[in-house]
Amino acid sequence: MPWTAYIIHFIAASFLTNGVPHFVNGVSGRPFRTPFVRLQGAKLSSPVTNIIWGWFNFLVAFLLFANIGPLYIGTPGDTVFVAAGVLVTGILLARIFERDNA
Repeated sequence: MPWTAYIIHFIAASFLTNGVPHFVNGVSGRPFRTPFVRLQGAKLSSPVTNIIWGWFNFLVAFLLFANIGPLYIGTPGDTVFVAAGVLVTGILLARIFERDNA
């Protein structure tokens, strides 16, 4: 598999990870931050907006995973890049959302 496929799998894992908090907050009925509003005080997006934003992230991740070479979880290259994408994005999101609660 070309090396670019590994980079695309990393990016797809990032989209997948980013979709989770938005979708979960949306289906839980809680407002949550999205890129569509500027964070000033308690300005958050509606649950429906978060469901749509989370779903869009899932869609992008699916399209990237499905159309850029096969994804074989369990093989070293795919597993490392997907796991790294989830870990790096998770840490970045945690730091961003941590500032929101401070």
